[in-house]
Parts: sequence; structure tokens; C-alpha cells
Amino acid sequence: MGTDKQPVGILDTINMETVRTMLTHTYPYPHEHSRHAIIAVVVGCLFFISSDNMHTLIQKLDKNIKWWSIYAGLLGFFYFFSSPFVGKTIKPSYSNFSRWYIAWILVAALYHLPSFQSMGVDMRMNLSLFLTIFISSIFVLLVFHLVFLGLWYIGLVSRVAGRRPEILTVLQNCTVLSVACCVFYSHCGNHALNETPFGRKDSGLFSLWKKSEGGELLAKFLKMYEFKDEVCKSWFAPVGSARDYPLLSKWVIYGEFSCSGPCESSDEISPIYSLWATFIGLYIANYVVERSTGWALTHPLSVKETERLKNKQMKPNFLDMVPWYSGTSADLFKTVFDLLVSVTVFVGRFDMRMMQAAMSGGHEGAKQEDFLYEHFSEKDNFWFDFMADTGDGGNSSYSVAKLLAQPSLHVWNNDSLNKLPRGDLLLIGGDLAYPNPSAFTYEKRLFRPFEYALQPPPWYKEEHIAVNKPELPRGVSELKLYDGPQCFIIPGNHDWFDGLQTFMRYICHKSWLGGWLMPQKKSYFALQLPKGWWVFGLDLALHSDIDSYQFKFFSELIQEKVKENDSVIVMTHEPSWLLDWYWDDVTGKNVTHLIRDYLKGRCKLRVAGDLHHYMRHSYVESDKPAIVQHLLVNGCGGAFLHPTHVFSNFNQAYGTSYETKAAYPSTQDSSRIALGNILKFRKKNWQFDFIGGFIYFILTFSLFPLCKLDHILQDDTFSGHIKSFFSTMWDSFTYMFGQSYVSSAGALLLLAAAISFVPSKVSKKKKVIIGVVHVSAHLASALVLILLMELGVETCIRHNLLATSGYHSLYEWYRSVESEHFPDPTGLRARIEKWTFGLYPACIKYLMSAFDVPEVMAVTRTNICKNGKVSLSRGTAIIYYASVFLYFWVFSTPVVSLVFGSYLYICINWLHLHFDEAFSSLRIANYKSFTRFHIMEDGNLEVFTLAVDKVPKKWKLDSDWDNELKQQHQLSQQRKYPSKWRADSSHQDPVNTVKVVDHFVIQTYKAESGVEDVSVSH
Repeated sequence: MGTDKQPVGILDTINMETVRTMLTHTYPYPHEHSRHAIIAVVVGCLFFISSDNMHTLIQKLDKNIKWWSIYAGLLGFFYFFSSPFVGKTIKPSYSNFSRWYIAWILVAALYHLPSFQSMGVDMRMNLSLFLTIFISSIFVLLVFHLVFLGLWYIGLVSRVAGRRPEILTVLQNCTVLSVACCVFYSHCGNHALNETPFGRKDSGLFSLWKKSEGGELLAKFLKMYEFKDEVCKSWFAPVGSARDYPLLSKWVIYGEFSCSGPCESSDEISPIYSLWATFIGLYIANYVVERSTGWALTHPLSVKETERLKNKQMKPNFLDMVPWYSGTSADLFKTVFDLLVSVTVFVGRFDMRMMQAAMSGGHEGAKQEDFLYEHFSEKDNFWFDFMADTGDGGNSSYSVAKLLAQPSLHVWNNDSLNKLPRGDLLLIGGDLAYPNPSAFTYEKRLFRPFEYALQPPPWYKEEHIAVNKPELPRGVSELKLYDGPQCFIIPGNHDWFDGLQTFMRYICHKSWLGGWLMPQKKSYFALQLPKGWWVFGLDLALHSDIDSYQFKFFSELIQEKVKENDSVIVMTHEPSWLLDWYWDDVTGKNVTHLIRDYLKGRCKLRVAGDLHHYMRHSYVESDKPAIVQHLLVNGCGGAFLHPTHVFSNFNQAYGTSYETKAAYPSTQDSSRIALGNILKFRKKNWQFDFIGGFIYFILTFSLFPLCKLDHILQDDTFSGHIKSFFSTMWDSFTYMFGQSYVSSAGALLLLAAAISFVPSKVSKKKKVIIGVVHVSAHLASALVLILLMELGVETCIRHNLLATSGYHSLYEWYRSVESEHFPDPTGLRARIEKWTFGLYPACIKYLMSAFDVPEVMAVTRTNICKNGKVSLSRGTAIIYYASVFLYFWVFSTPVVSLVFGSYLYICINWLHLHFDEAFSSLRIANYKSFTRFHIMEDGNLEVFTLAVDKVPKKWKLDSDWDNELKQQHQLSQQRKYPSKWRADSSHQDPVNTVKVVDHFVIQTYKAESGVEDVSVSH
């Protein structure tokens, strides 16, 4: 008899995923073992401090308001600086750097403040011990890794071992190891024991639980130091004495012997040294085992495990929204460079559109087919889509592409459920990838989302150039017989930044955008659709207008082929009607001439992108005839959101009146969204820190240090402190512009930049006023910050918390007590110093000085205030300003973002300025939409604009897509589930959240009764 039970292989009984995960280091940062170690160390430290020292804290804590103020200010600035990185998956390199950087300078500042001393906690020993163990661990692990790589090179260990260790992982492990040893020393010390730790009676935790009365038991429980003492003596007891390990007697550090009166030195091995050696041994053993069992990496997994790992690891590799305010993005610098080159070199000298016309013989004869496509004209029940401005964030671009790819969408409209089939034609209105056109941005930001949404046919090779377009599937003789979706695209201003080179390569010389066939050969085109409808796709380049060859082609086409009762949709990238109104300008004269004098009322609709929102304005009946009936902007294809409230007063175009029929998001929502500039600017634009922090440092560079602050600290009243504070601010301001060079030059450059940053929409006088107010806010903030920082340093100096000795005060103190607390009777330290030619103490010495930034800053500040800046050498001056910058950057970056974000909010909501800058800063991926058209049987055009309010951030493999792919070998457009990914939560998937935000019908000349407009307001 047969059985349905499948045979189970031996690998199915082994949890190989755990083994593979361990061997391949797939831990997210921070690594799990290190994160758990950090948590254990911190919890233990807080537990013992709270139990032993809480009463001391309450009794001895200095209640002077200045210390509370310094603590609150210091912790507040560090919190706001680190807030963008808490719980966020930002760029790992900067996030990791920020965590280490914050921990370093925060601890360096806190250990000088008096509250820790009043608690009885002397952090000098802990910090000295930490840095000593840290540098020692790095040295030992460095030697180990060099030896291990040498063994790998000569073939004595597995080839898997050749993978080099990550520097960050080594540093992290050394840090955790050092912190653990310091916590142990803080609570257990380095004392040797008078008795052998093993075999003692009633040792450990159980000695606390002897039979006794309940009151005594409770008393013992409350005395947590007894519990701590038992833990130190029993659980973390030393491994023994040098007599037990004679071979190691000259290679260990010994414990400090505790006794009353004179006693002999201890031969017990230091428990700190034992703990450190144990950790180092564990690290080495773990590293060797992981890289010596290479069979697990190459051994095939079972079918069950393979399938499970596949589903777990299959996630889309989407790029994030473009960081427009990044100070480190090479793409943005390239964008600026390409734009400057295009505007200054090519505009007016070289135009790719003229080159296209010349290559096609000026549109003569058969070459006109490069621009005119008539294969749609005989189709029935024709549907087509329009979108623009895609290729920004992967989540938003894929959400729109997925909706476009579905065989049909079911949406509610006016209490009825409508089934909207996929468009036979997709029109894209430019700006295909941000921030600049390149192979990387086109492939990753444009083609990847569309290929995930609707896969290209299996015979398509992305590296191949399309020589003879259209490249039709086998068995299809001509374009009109092809029944799959097709795509036509016009370039936008971002596509022109490189002179249209990338657009020509990826659009005009390739055949597929995902599963959409691209027959077009040039950057502009005319499409003849059924029922007398036409689409004119115009290429405006960077001129905001069409060139003479393009005008000639379309004007002759209108005269020869467009009938009197036909209807035309004019598609451009820029919505000149809105932008001309906003900028009080007149552009696109050739386009206007073509529409007004050639189409003569046959232009029923103008569609455009460029503005990343949805707005529709319709002609208001009057004595003047309608040049264009409807003006539609939909640039919600994937790029960041633009506001709608800025354009709410538009009502004139072509000399006639228009009214707003739909806006998405609504003007109220748009105004509310702008508030995010105050609250979220730095969270969204953390890379702006590199620009903002540097600007504030330049503004205050010449003011460091502020020496004469006695009058502020000596005032007895709060009002006196405030008055003196602002008086010193004014003195610093006058000094900046009266005597300084660097700060005054920086302020003047910032003022010029701020004035030029104000849009030309306002007069020059208003630009100057706005720029001066903006810079004044930054200057005031920078002066407040430098005063607060200098007052904090001055207060610590006055109370002998800083600048008590020299640059190496921490090291000198540690050396004075090292032999007492960590005896070295065998001279191990001297031998290491000799073998390393003095590097051993030198490295620790300078590491401690580099760590103690506040001391370096305070000592140099004191020297400058006594002897002037001329007394400093160039190297000392560099060290001083570098130490100042380390703290000032933390203080300034949250403030500069707050000031700049507030400026953007005020400008966009009160003055209606910076509509681009104030919303690109928010990098909003939500509020995405596209427009679907339906040419009805009677020739009327029904228009649906479909939108999703919230774009998913997490995706998973669509099991329906995967099953359909395995069972049937169909082209993607023939599948029921054509898209590879679906939202992690089904109720957030775009297919389930899509809605209608606008619906109207455009009637043709055959229905002369006017325009039926059935709008849906949301």
C-alpha cells in the first residue's frame, strides 16, 4: 500500500537555519549577542547603583540650580541630537557613528559634573580602566586576526575563514567587554580573597536564606549589598592564585589584597584580568568555530528549510525617498552639476529634439512613423492611464505601478461599485527618476518597481539595445495586432539634466518598461485613439516650450489629419497654466500658439505632471470660447508630495476663467501637512546636519572662547542673569562684525545665500527683508548656543571640575593609583613597554587625552584667556577648535534644523513661498494617484482619478503570484496576479485601499450640449 507521507531527510530534523544564520552573520545591527550583553551590563549597573547609592544620592546631591540646569541642558541637547536615530532604520554607517559619538562625548562630559561624585561614584577609575581594557582588547584581537588570516593564507584553516572581520564588530565587542569589566570592578573590586572560593560552606546566594525569623529574613533581603557581596565572592570568584598556574605567573595581573594593617602582597590572580581573559577566549573560540565549519555553508539545505528561508529573505530592495537636503549625497551634487552644464552649455547651443528631427528627415515621408502612431485608432472600449513624476521612493513608485498593472480595479464611486480594466495604454508625463538621470537611478528607481509590478516577457534582455522598434513578440506581425499594454513617455526637466542621454538610452532604445511595450522612438509623439481622440505628447525640454521642428510636426499633423470634430489631449510635463500664474510669468508661447490658433477649441484636456499633487480646473462658461476645457495636473506617480493650498487662488488661463473642481490632498490637509517642517525637518533630513552644524560653527568660530563671563555668573537675581546674558550676546554680535574675519565672512555669505534662496516671486525689497530676518534667527540661535556652552565650561572651571592640571590629567591620575589597585609584582607592564618600544603606555595616554575632550577644551581655553590666541601653536589651535566643534555640533544641529524648518513653514503657509523646498524637505511618500481614462461607445471620455492615501512601507512575497507563476507559464499581462509583492498587512495593500478622488466626463463635439462634470470631492 502506498502512503502520502513524504520521506523526511536527516537535514529536516536539524535546525539548519540557526547554524546558517550563525555562520553567515545575518544579525541586524546591533548584533544580538552584543545587544544582550549591553542590556545585562546596564541593568546590573543601574540595579546596584540604585540599591547601594540611592540614599547617598538623596542626601548629598548638590541642589544648586546651576547644576540642574547644566544637566537638563546637556541631556536635552543630546536627546534632540539623537532622536532621529532612535528606532529608525536610517543609513547604518551614520546611525552607528552617531551612537558611538554620542556615547563618547556625553560620558566625557557627565563624569566631570558633581552629581556622580556626590553619589560616591568616582568615574575616573572606571573610565581609566575602560580605556585601558579597550585598547588592550583591540591590540590582542588585532594580533589574533592577523595570525588567523595568515593561517588561512597558507591553507591551514577553512577557506570560509578568509572573510575579513568587520572593524565595527571588533570595536563593538571590545566595548562590551570593557564595559562589563568596569561594571564588575565598580561593584566587586579587584580584591583578592583570603579564602579559597571553592568549597566554602553556605557560600553564594543560599547563605542569605538560612533559617531565621521572618523579620531577620526581610532585613537581610533589604540589605542588597550583602547579596551583591555574595554574588561577587561566589559567582565571579577569582580562578585561583599564581601557585595554581605557574606557567602564567609572569603573564597575569594580580588582585588587590584587602587586610587591616600591614600584610604581604597577594598572589591571587586579578578577577578583572580573569574576566577579561575569559571574554577574549570566548571571542576567539567563537570566531574559530564559526569559520572552521565550512561544510555547513556548502551543504545543501532540505527542501523545507530552503522554502522557509526563501520566504523569509524575499523582500523587495526598494530605495528610500531622495534626501534633497543631504549634505553628503553624491547624486545631489551630480544633479546640480548636470543642471549647470545643461543650462550654461547646451541650452541655446545644442538641442536633442532638433537632432531627432534631423535624423528623421524633418518628419518627411515614411520617417513620420517615428512620431505618429495610429494603431490604437480602431480599438473598441479603449482604456488608458496617465501618471507622471515617478522614480523616487521605491514604496510609492511600486504602489502606483502595482495599481496600473492590475487586470482590473474595483472602486466605489457614488455608492456604486465600478470595475475599471487595466489601460491598454500608459502615458507617463516625465521626470522618470530622481534626483538625476543616470543608469543607476533609471534601473533602481524606475525599472525595478515597474518590473516588480508587471514582469517583462521572458525573452527580454535588459542589456540589449532595441535596434528596430517596435520589437514585437514572435507571431505578432504588426503593432496593431499586439494586445498587451503599451507605454509612451515624454521627458521632464529632470530627464533633461544630462541632455536627454539617459532617456534616449533607456526609453527610446529599449522595448520594455516592465510588462509594458514601448514602441516609441523619439521624445515626442502623436497618438491617434478611437472615436476621434488624439494625444499629443510634447517635449518641452528645459525651455518650457516646444522647438520649431516639433511645432512644425504638430501643426502639419493638425492640418492634415485632425478632423474638425476630433478631440485632442495635450500632454506636457510642466503645467504652464499653474506655474505661469504662480511666478507671474508667460512661458510656452509656441504651445499656446499651437493650441489657440491651430487646434481652435479641439483641445478638450491638458494633462501635466511636474507638480506632485492632483488638481483639476474646469472652464467656467462665459462669452469667451474655451481654448481648453479642462486643466489637469497629476504628478503623484511616486515622487515627494507638493502642496495644493498654494495654488488654491488660481482662476485664470488663456484669458478665460477656470474654477477648481478637485484637489488632492485637499487644501486644508495640505496646509496641515506643512506643519511637519517644524516638527519633523531634522527627522526627515538628518543628513542636513553636515551642512547646518558646519554653518553654525563658522558663524561662531571667531568668538571662541568667550572669556569675560564673570558678570553673568555673579548676578544675584534671575532678571540680572537674563539681562547680562543678552548684553553679552549683543557684545558678541558687535565683535563678530567689527573685529572678526571668519565669523563675519560666514555671516555675510549666509545672508547672501538666504536672500538668493528666497523665490523671485516677491520683489527684491521683500527678498532682502525675508533673508535678513531668516539669517537673524540663525545668528541669534548660534550666539545663544555659544554662550550656553561657554557658561557651562566656565562654571565647571570655577568649581575645579575642569582644567585642574593639564591635558593628561586622567592618565596621570590613573598611573598614580594603578600599582595600588592592580599590582604587578612580576613587571609585566614594564616588559610590554619594552617590547612595544613605548607604544603601550603612549597609546593609553593619548587615548585618555582624546577621550577627555572637555578637559582638553577647558585647559586650552584657560591658556587662551590668560595669554591670548597668539600663545597657541598651530597644532594646539587645531586641537582646541576640533574639541569645541565636537560639542557645538551636537548643540547646533537640532537648533539649525528647527530654525530652518520654522522658516519653511512660515513661508509656505503664510507667504505661499517655497512650495518645492518646503515639501521636498518632508519626503512624503503618501498621497499617490494616477488618472484612468475610458473612451466610451458614444465617443465621450470618462475620467477617473484613483488614489491611495497611505503607501505601505513593508512588503512580502505575494503567495498568489508565486503559485500562479509555478502553475502556468503565461505572460505577466495575462495573469490574474501580475505583481510580485503585496503589503505586509492586507488591509494596507494599494489594491484594497485605492479610491476615486475625482470623476468627470468630457463630451465630444457630437454632444454639443456642453460638458458633463460629475466630480467626487474628498
